Amino acid sequence: MKELSACTTILVGKKASIDGSTMIARNDDTFLPITPQKFVVKPAVKGEKGRHIKSWLNKFEMDLPDWAYRTQAVPNVDYKKLGYYEESGINEKNVAMSCTESTYGNERTLAFDPLVVDGLDEDCMQNVVAPYIDSARDGVKLLGDLIKKYGSAAGNSVLFGDKDEVWYMEIVTGHHWVAQRIPDDCYAVAANRVSIEQVDFNDPDNFMWSEGIQEFVEKHHLNVDREGFNFRHIFGTYNEKDRHYNTSRVWYAQRYFNPSIEQDPEDGDLPFIRKAEKLINPDDITFVLGSHYQETPFDPYGKGTDEEKHRYRPIGLNRTQNAHILQIRNDLPEDKAAIYWLCIGGPTFTPFIPFFANMNDTEESFKNTSLTFNQKDAWWFYKAVAATVESHYPQFVQFDTDYLIEMRRYFRARIEEVVAKVGDLKGEELTEFLTKENQETVRYTREQTEKLWGKMLTESINMSKLTFNMDKNL
Repeated sequence: MKELSACTTILVGKKASIDGSTMIARNDDTFLPITPQKFVVKPAVKGEKGRHIKSWLNKFEMDLPDWAYRTQAVPNVDYKKLGYYEESGINEKNVAMSCTESTYGNERTLAFDPLVVDGLDEDCMQNVVAPYIDSARDGVKLLGDLIKKYGSAAGNSVLFGDKDEVWYMEIVTGHHWVAQRIPDDCYAVAANRVSIEQVDFNDPDNFMWSEGIQEFVEKHHLNVDREGFNFRHIFGTYNEKDRHYNTSRVWYAQRYFNPSIEQDPEDGDLPFIRKAEKLINPDDITFVLGSHYQETPFDPYGKGTDEEKHRYRPIGLNRTQNAHILQIRNDLPEDKAAIYWLCIGGPTFTPFIPFFANMNDTEESFKNTSLTFNQKDAWWFYKAVAATVESHYPQFVQFDTDYLIEMRRYFRARIEEVVAKVGDLKGEELTEFLTKENQETVRYTREQTEKLWGKMLTESINMSKLTFNMDKNL
């Protein structure tokens, strides 16, 4: 499954956001439209000896510590066939991790440090890092140590965030990687290409890297530039797939955040990091992650030519299995500051539901997902709603747009309502309270979504082609 995955990443520093929060976000895209997932809480572990993990996809395995922080996960249901792929979570120390953005190194570098067939890959990566880190920087270090020990089975980029820092780590060969801290007043977008540009090896506060990477590049004559160390130029690809599948997504996201800047959607050197023209909020990210080149000739639903409408791969896809925004707020106490925004129907047509990450369980419809269609399961329910909108896009898109606007209004108010109700609750009492409030948010969202679905199904009955106008008495 790994080599067929393709995602889109957005990272936002705390001074680039509207409320001082950090945000890391990603679409989890797979090759097939149907890969059922569930949303669960993994409990904390204390003093449990003999813990071990083994991949279902290769021969990777390792011992685990006898402890772990509580965190969330969005794993595959059919994990024995497809691998764990826990994808994203915010642990109880308010450290967010999302993995991975599939990233492809070039053949020049892979010739001298090939991928390790039985190394650590995305299927187990979230499992062995997210529950064990106390900061975003700590996440980069731990994962770097694991790659050094076990090697990497694929090109993977990983997102880390805490209340102060956001990091993006690109693992591009069997053992070599670079990570960059996103400046506080900036955002970054990545789309299945090596993204990090100039690396400053004299600035360990903002860059981390694999041991011996400079010597590796020099020994094998890999630096194509006369000066500097441009990680994208050295390790990345510049091919036709990049121009039509990858760079155009970065172009459209930057077009949204920096509308005054004119760029070429096929430019292989679009900047990785930018300062947005306005402060960024979660609604901006939900739009970009669900976008399909709206208001350009390249929109598959638009008015361009057939060639234009199929020229570039959109960001929002029907094979997005989940999309998420992991937000750590700085205007709330730590035990209420982490918000996990989860969309499991497809970010173009269904909402990002906010969950307080300080929770000990998820609602039944989210944690129990069948391998075949079951309307009771949240994953299948929201997938079906999205498919209904798309099946009659011209007729239903405004219904859906109005619904999403109202849900975003409700979610904003809902977060503030819950915070106001908390009172003096602390510790396990607070966790239990926030868990129940999350479930109420899920219940109301389901109720409103059922109304939308019912409205669309009712309208579709009136659109049948199996009709004939004649005497009403016949």
